[in-house]
Amino acid sequence: MSTNRLFVLSLLLCLFSAPLRGQQPEADKSLLILLKDIQDRNNVQFNYASDLIEGIEVPAPDQDLSLTRQIEFLQEQTGLEFKFLSESVIAITAKLLRLCGYVRDKDSFEPLPYTTIQSGDTGTVTNEDGYFELIVGSPSDLVLIRHIGHRSIRREYRFFNTQNCSPVYMVQDREKLTEIVLSDYLIRGMDKLDNGAFQLDFDRFTILPGLVEGDVLQSVQAFPGIQSIDETVSNINIRGGSHDQNLILWDDIKMYQSGHFFGLISMYNPQITQKVQLQKNGTSAAMTDGVSGTIAMGTDKIINPEFKGSLGLNMIDVNGFLDAPLGENTSVQLAGRKAISDFFETPTYSEYFKRIAQDTEIERNASAVSNSDVAFDFYDASARLLSKPTEKDLLRVNFIHTSNEVVFNENAILESLEVAKESSLEQKSTAFGLYHTRNWSSDFSTEFSVYQSDYKLRAINSDVLQDQRFLQENSVSETGVRAIARKSLSETLEWGNGYHFVETKITNLDDVDNPIFRRLIGEVLRTHGVFSEVHWNSGDRRTTINGGIRGNYLEKFRKFLLEPRLSLNHKFLQWFHLEVLGEFKHQNTSQIINFQNDFLGVEKRRWQLSNNDDIPIIRSRQGSLGLSYVRKDWLLNAVGFFKGVEGITTQSQGFTDGYEFVKSAGNYDSYGVELLLRKQFNNLNMWFSYGYLQSQYHFPELEETDFRSNFDIRHALSTGITYTAGKIHLALGGNWRTGKPFTSPITDNTLAGDQINYGPVNEEQLEDYFRLDVSAIYRSRISDLIGIQAGISMWNVTNRINPLNTFFRPSGLGSPQQIIQESLGITPNASLKILFN
Repeated sequence: MSTNRLFVLSLLLCLFSAPLRGQQPEADKSLLILLKDIQDRNNVQFNYASDLIEGIEVPAPDQDLSLTRQIEFLQEQTGLEFKFLSESVIAITAKLLRLCGYVRDKDSFEPLPYTTIQSGDTGTVTNEDGYFELIVGSPSDLVLIRHIGHRSIRREYRFFNTQNCSPVYMVQDREKLTEIVLSDYLIRGMDKLDNGAFQLDFDRFTILPGLVEGDVLQSVQAFPGIQSIDETVSNINIRGGSHDQNLILWDDIKMYQSGHFFGLISMYNPQITQKVQLQKNGTSAAMTDGVSGTIAMGTDKIINPEFKGSLGLNMIDVNGFLDAPLGENTSVQLAGRKAISDFFETPTYSEYFKRIAQDTEIERNASAVSNSDVAFDFYDASARLLSKPTEKDLLRVNFIHTSNEVVFNENAILESLEVAKESSLEQKSTAFGLYHTRNWSSDFSTEFSVYQSDYKLRAINSDVLQDQRFLQENSVSETGVRAIARKSLSETLEWGNGYHFVETKITNLDDVDNPIFRRLIGEVLRTHGVFSEVHWNSGDRRTTINGGIRGNYLEKFRKFLLEPRLSLNHKFLQWFHLEVLGEFKHQNTSQIINFQNDFLGVEKRRWQLSNNDDIPIIRSRQGSLGLSYVRKDWLLNAVGFFKGVEGITTQSQGFTDGYEFVKSAGNYDSYGVELLLRKQFNNLNMWFSYGYLQSQYHFPELEETDFRSNFDIRHALSTGITYTAGKIHLALGGNWRTGKPFTSPITDNTLAGDQINYGPVNEEQLEDYFRLDVSAIYRSRISDLIGIQAGISMWNVTNRINPLNTFFRPSGLGSPQQIIQESLGITPNASLKILFN
């Protein structure tokens, strides 16, 4: 090849290869190197977290571009946020991505409030419309969405439809949730469920007349058919039953104490007790005890991703609450209350103390004895740990401890010397519970729970005149274990089977030092229960049936009891609901009530265990038929019921007449009607309820075999109105009922020696009871993290003195003395609570 040709070929190759080399992209460079180069050339400083840019490689920006354009180029390439803090300082942060949407049930399309949405260390909860907003660090970050009863969603941010806050649909888990069939039964947060139970949801609760805070056991008395014949939460009467016939549960732990202040307020802190279910009839076969009714309280089942808490003060106690996450899958709740009477006495405290001290040694001792240094205190502490170690497991641990105490000195002058002796009364409860559930597959799950519940009542009555110390103790120790396996046989049918073991030990002690006397009685009873139940709902969700059967073996008595259960709810003709409930039940514990001198006359109830002889096993049978009409914010509900309970004793019924110290077994029958009419307006809610009850005792061994029950409140009316205007909630309500039946002496022959000649049992009736209550609550946000709730209430606004009970005692003056126990007078209360979240 000639020299000219070689030169031309070389020239052509250079001409063609030059542009080809210019089109090849320059290799990506480490972002760290590029930032150092820009810093050196432009005399600026970048601030960033080292792990934020680690491993990122991008094309280098053209050095001929201005600093601002180079920064914009890097922002586009990296997806990071570059922000000038000053002319020479530039901060680099992750670009925040906003995720929003509406969480809904996939089948019903209903919003799912209180759903937890979490990504990394940040999280939020949906509001009542199911709406949420969450800031996510990067498109690859995982977002976890959890709601009880639905399958959790784990999805990277980039796979969500982020346009226009689109709905996120959740599929129901295998576990069937009880559904609300009548929402806002009285007020918002009080609903009727498809299994026949009433539910109180304190997260949605608004206001009830006379209550400045959500007292758990006072609130359930707003439902028709529920009375407290003496205004206490330690004597709640459900359809004519005595209080000891109520099963009280706190997170599946059976409790033997109800109230603080010896029954005037609930001992269960509403801050940690989010939901309460009241079941009068038709309970699950998994439940035992409670022949008259069940009050089941529960803590929150949702792991809270954010810290929240509260500090509160009212005219009775100071209280606090804390809900804090412990990592991504665990949260803890703590709550406590303490009486403020150690520091100062409020009008509310004075009225409460006056009420509990009526006809006791605290109020009125012997003529030669004076009382001094009276001190009263109560407190409670509750804790709940909730953990979800895996997607299939849920673990819950509970603890509760409560205490009531009253102490006073009895003083007298003996032989010219002043002598003082201390009397005291302590009431304590401590309980621990462990609960675990696991979803082994989409259609099979297991549930296991164990609890230990202890209750102790201890009184020292010092008689300064007789130089005598009388010690009384009543203690209950109970252990319970329950295991349940549930299987979904189809989309509409679920079958559950389980085993339940309960060991109960009750001890009663009487100890006198002068003369020396000691009596200790302890009894233990173990019960084994097996049960099977099915839950079925129609595909259109118009019909729900829960049916089951429970077999109980009482080990000590070698006795087997079979108990069927049923609840049915059917919706028809668009606006109507039909409800059928029925159950057989038994229980092995009851209370001895003595109004004379037990426990200083303050707490008059001691637990005792059935012995299958003179203290029989209590057995019940119940049935009810209800019809509801719901249309255009109107609700009309009517229920007819009957109940028969056998195995009761006269000692458990609170007699104050000739049968007060008689020990005899019998039964009672109750039947009646409950009516409710409720109307809702935009900001106004009104209701009117009426209850008719006829309850009759039958004691075959007594002189009079058949007579009215002590809890036979023949007619009861309740009405209320609530109004909401923005942040203010107002409530006004009235309660009227016929008086309690009682027995009076024979007019012409009242005494026979030291004994009173009584007329026919419970033939007389106290005058009617009437009470008017008001309350107001103000809720507001001070900032994004702090809220405030202030309230004021007035119980018995008209200051009407209602007689609650009456009885007669020999007076030595030729005629018996009548003693009347009266209700609370006008009782104010006020509260202030600071909320943190």
